[in-house]
Amino acid sequence: MTKKIQANPTGTRTIEVTEEHLQTIEKYQLFRDLIDSNGYVDEQVLEKLKLNVRSLLESEAGRDKLLLDLCLDVLYNANMKALGLLNLYTYYMEWKNRGNANLGTTARAFQGTPFN
Repeated sequence: MTKKIQANPTGTRTIEVTEEHLQTIEKYQLFRDLIDSNGYVDEQVLEKLKLNVRSLLESEAGRDKLLLDLCLDVLYNANMKALGLLNLYTYYMEWKNRGNANLGTTARAFQGTPFN
């Protein structure tokens, strides 16, 4: 399953996100505590995510091909901006909610923070 997320306000730039990308985000809990209590996704939040991923890449997890693919295909994509990250986060939450539908649990977003 592949989905194109909108990366800029005009819709002229998109980023392809795969199931493997979403699973990698979940595996490393990349969105946990990423968004501050104000709930805004801006360029600072994107930089924070990139710094978190960079530290993972420098550790043992950096040998994970799926994490490298996520970085190359999505997070460090030239089109990735704050709007792209917001749309990625929204798509991730939709995916997570669909995955939990059969488990009797839900994943909710409250001020941009996922709760299980």
